[in-house]
Amino acid sequence: MKLHFKTILLITILAYLPVKFMASGNPLIWHLFAADPSAHVWPSDTNTLWIYASTDMPGTNHHATMHDYHVYSTTDMINWTDHGRALSVDDVDWAVGYAWAIDAVYWNEKYYLIYCMIERKTGIFRTGVAESDLPQGPFNDLGFIAGVEWGQDPALFVDDDGQAYLFWGLNGTCKAAKLANDLLSIIPGTVVDLTDQLFEVFEGPWVHKYKGKYYLSYPGLPDGTWPEEMYYAIADHPLGPYTSLGKYIREFEGHGSTNHGSITKFKDNWIAFYHSAWVSGGNGHERNLMADFLYYNADGTIQPIIPTAEGITDGIQTTATILLEAENGNAAGGKLDGTYVSTQTPDYSARGYVTGFDVRHDNVQVLAQVNDYMDARLTIRLEAEDDFAADILVGAKMLAQWEGLPMKKTKGWQEIDLGIVQLRKGDNIIRFSTHNAEVKIDYFKLEPVMPVKK
Repeated sequence: MKLHFKTILLITILAYLPVKFMASGNPLIWHLFAADPSAHVWPSDTNTLWIYASTDMPGTNHHATMHDYHVYSTTDMINWTDHGRALSVDDVDWAVGYAWAIDAVYWNEKYYLIYCMIERKTGIFRTGVAESDLPQGPFNDLGFIAGVEWGQDPALFVDDDGQAYLFWGLNGTCKAAKLANDLLSIIPGTVVDLTDQLFEVFEGPWVHKYKGKYYLSYPGLPDGTWPEEMYYAIADHPLGPYTSLGKYIREFEGHGSTNHGSITKFKDNWIAFYHSAWVSGGNGHERNLMADFLYYNADGTIQPIIPTAEGITDGIQTTATILLEAENGNAAGGKLDGTYVSTQTPDYSARGYVTGFDVRHDNVQVLAQVNDYMDARLTIRLEAEDDFAADILVGAKMLAQWEGLPMKKTKGWQEIDLGIVQLRKGDNIIRFSTHNAEVKIDYFKLEPVMPVKK
């Protein structure tokens, strides 16, 4: 009997899950610990949903180890793409760490990541802004927003009139303000403290609009005790005043200690995004992304959500592909060493491709991050005018010896299947070099096949 690739993937993943959480539609992403999902549908492509999320380091026991942000996309909520590292503490000169919750916005024909990190100089949380021409990034840091101190867990809401509002909160507080057009400063005199209006608020605000009302959702502490549960409040104006209406996600099995989420409409369905600790078996520092349908009552209140393994996919197992653009280089944790980015040959994806393999060890490197040892099918999209030899390093293993891996010339751009490779827990550098060949590298693709025990 021959098993289909996705069937093998499903059987293997389920074998590694705690019995209670043998999921189908939830969790959304399996190969990487992720939290604090900020979900968006951009006007340029209403058929695609994007999630901007923080990343938990495997094996950690504290959120101080959070270092990177990733971007995920889907058109059907079943098949996902992990676009790799979009921004890191390494890319932000003013920050020392604590890459916690984020948001994103399409603004003046560009995409902006609104994030938080601890400022090295003062030791306080700042709300940073980073820019990209593409929704998946990578993003270039522009600095932090003036007028916001302790700007943890930022969320940005743009109203129908085009005015942008920033919300932030931590340690039992929540504030909001109007943002200037450059997104880098608060409009003086507009800061509002919403704390007393939000029952048991702790952190992580998010605002969406439904039938003319503004809904502010947030993680709160019931009676001041952990774990967090998800609450919401309603107002007639983004800056309030808000009326608290209770909880929409209570504590659930495999919850972990925190929760954080967003509410977004996608293909005529309202969806609540949040996180749990199902993949890690309950470790609240190794979280994963979740989603369930959200329903409103006739009076505008939200029906309580009970997290389900089925999620919103009708029991179909979610899968994810890691897609790493070669030209992103240092901005995404990789490197261009002796090579360069070009756009002369058409039909490349994203921003361009990498070429210039003039010397034996000229190379391009990309970064693949995973939460456990696993096997994946490696594919490289390239163009080559002649047969050539290549040296390809994946993590700690070389796919070819010194004589190089024989590679055939292509007819234009082609995806070359290099078979199954092993990824180790954490960071995996994939390095490609040739033996002085005219080659163009567009992207690297990794399709998880099965986890591999240490």
